[in-house]
Amino acid sequence: MNIWASILKCFGWEVKITAEQRNKCVICVAPHTSNWDFIIGLLAYRSKGRKANFLMKKFWFFFPLGILLKHLGGIPVNRKPKQGKSSYSLTESIISRFKETDYMNLAVTPEGTRSARAEWKTGFIYIALGAGVPIQLGIIDYKNKQVIINDEFIPTGDVQTDIELIKTFYSNYKQAAKYPENFLTF
Repeated sequence: MNIWASILKCFGWEVKITAEQRNKCVICVAPHTSNWDFIIGLLAYRSKGRKANFLMKKFWFFFPLGILLKHLGGIPVNRKPKQGKSSYSLTESIISRFKETDYMNLAVTPEGTRSARAEWKTGFIYIALGAGVPIQLGIIDYKNKQVIINDEFIPTGDVQTDIELIKTFYSNYKQAAKYPENFLTF
């Protein structure tokens, strides 16, 4: 047992990750109602010998925290356009990163916030489509103390239909959230 698994086991968590280990994929993680989701998800993924990337505001990548965050897979995000450019597309930037690297498992929380929000972000679907990678569906289940990634979704190209199908999948996991009242799918 590795250190990551030992930490989770000390707190009574079980990891059920059976989805194929891929060099490139997007990991959709929901419900997302607590900052603890990040820590538990990171520990669970690492306990299986896998490394995930995650997006975080560039603000947090100051010394020495930035070194640790990058080591853990963090990708700093600056949403402001670069000097001389009229617009900035985070989606295009991440798709390029997928194409330029041999390994990238990008964990995203489509709710975009820990507060109740029925309208989910769809950028992760556009990223998966543009990069030609599958979406693995991850659940952090506080009720049963389990982290689950068993299912995989291949985007169809119809983003509206895809988000509805993904939200339908997660609609069965409202009680899995740390704060169920903050988890909405529809």
